Amino acid sequence: MNAVFAYLKLMRAGWVMAREGVIASLPPDGLRGAPLAGYRIATRLARRSTRQSDRADKLTRAVERLGPSYVKLCQFLATRPDVVGQSLARDLSLLQDRMHTFPTDEAKRRIAESIGVPIEDLYAWFGDPIAAASIAQVHPATVADNSATVADNSATVADNSATVADGAGTRKVAVKVVRPGIRLRFYRDLDTFYLVARLTEKWIPTSRRLRPVEIARTLEQTTKIEMDMRLEAAALSELGDNIKEDPGFRVPAVDWKRTGRDVVTMEWVDGIKISDVAALRAAGHDPVHLSEVLIQSFLLHTLRDGFFHADMHQGNLFVDASGCIVAVDMGIVGRLGKKERRYLAEILYGFIQRDYRRVAEVHFEAGYVPAYHDVASFAQAIRAVGEPIHGQSAETISMAKLLTLLFEVTELFDMQTRPELIMLQKTMVVVEGVSRLLDPHFNMWKASEPVVGDWILRNLGPARIVTDVKDGLQAAARFAEQAPQLLERAERLSQELDVMSTNGLRFDDRTAEAIGKAEARHTRSGRIALWVIALTAIAIAFQM
Repeated sequence: MNAVFAYLKLMRAGWVMAREGVIASLPPDGLRGAPLAGYRIATRLARRSTRQSDRADKLTRAVERLGPSYVKLCQFLATRPDVVGQSLARDLSLLQDRMHTFPTDEAKRRIAESIGVPIEDLYAWFGDPIAAASIAQVHPATVADNSATVADNSATVADNSATVADGAGTRKVAVKVVRPGIRLRFYRDLDTFYLVARLTEKWIPTSRRLRPVEIARTLEQTTKIEMDMRLEAAALSELGDNIKEDPGFRVPAVDWKRTGRDVVTMEWVDGIKISDVAALRAAGHDPVHLSEVLIQSFLLHTLRDGFFHADMHQGNLFVDASGCIVAVDMGIVGRLGKKERRYLAEILYGFIQRDYRRVAEVHFEAGYVPAYHDVASFAQAIRAVGEPIHGQSAETISMAKLLTLLFEVTELFDMQTRPELIMLQKTMVVVEGVSRLLDPHFNMWKASEPVVGDWILRNLGPARIVTDVKDGLQAAARFAEQAPQLLERAERLSQELDVMSTNGLRFDDRTAEAIGKAEARHTRSGRIALWVIALTAIAIAFQM
């Protein structure tokens, strides 16, 4: 029955997207057969009143009708320009949550249940929501100073005015509360997302390189993390620890005493939105300096720590009275291992130095491009991407354009998508966009060179050999510790293979019966799904 409900929900979503003109606004490139026929039908179903609207407006109306799960889906796809294209990713990134708030009394009830303490014992005052998103909404509140337990990194921000007093003996905080019923709603809609991914792989062969099912799995995992406020609090705490010695950039301190699965309480950020350049200048801040601090901080977190804020759009960035950039809302984070950081640094530095051969070699060393391709040919293709950015004025150098070309080139060489790198690239594009708001003459490559060059000097010179030897010795020691268990498992496996080769592979009666029942259920569900689709299509035809 799950398959039937997934088909029904998919048809409803398709109907809404068609009527709002979203499907008609998409390019039909690469569609053949049934998908192309479906696209033409959807184009005719679009309401006349929507045909003159731009695509962002159409998307907004459609997701408002479909609910918070689809808002989250669109926001997630905005992080995957390799999948939806740079143009659509830009439209999706502009999509505002525009979600209705839920009652304050419901928020208080959820907080009390999550933490196990009456709301009156947690907050001196608790206000109505000031912002509502697809997963959660935010409330202002105050707590007694002498009872607040905040993260260790609070010591680094104690003198900042971002911690706002709201009366004698109290401190203002921001309280983020999970939306009621969102988990159940998301898991129900997730079946539909997986169905779309499987159908896409089946009917659009060119999409298989992008691994749609794996994308749906990544969406499931990231949203599970976002729906547990303790994990967002942990991300804030981890990044806070990593950057406590870094000047010019910080994150809010977490109040762990008032944080649980459905709620996170953190320091209130009283600052200027980073997009309000006029207000920043009026307050005495230098936008050009802030643009450099922003990109260099992001690269430092990525290369040095392998852990970065992956949703650094202008709505999540503020500048406090001391001129420090404060990043909020860490529901989405990215991680890179040591090898990925090394490859990233070499690729960036190769582009900066115009060493396209080395950029190509790194792609092969990392396994990003299959070994059967020619390194020299790939280097030639990389040159076609990199050369246009050199010799241009700062205003015309665009990371978004560079990545568009890079996606096109890597597709020619069968490069499989790497979700962690795509998230990094998307975040880099967003950070570059914010930096350009602050400084129209911002040069991404010039601002990046000090951080990338310093990291390469420290990690890819003689220090790299020492680190590699140390890591190798640690790996050898771990292997030696596990050697007895590995030998025992190998011996047991050998014995089982001997028995199997003698007697063959056999199922017991219970296993055979279970396989038969599963096959019968699958066949029955398929027939039911086909009937549901046919009946729904007839109903839609009569409505028209």
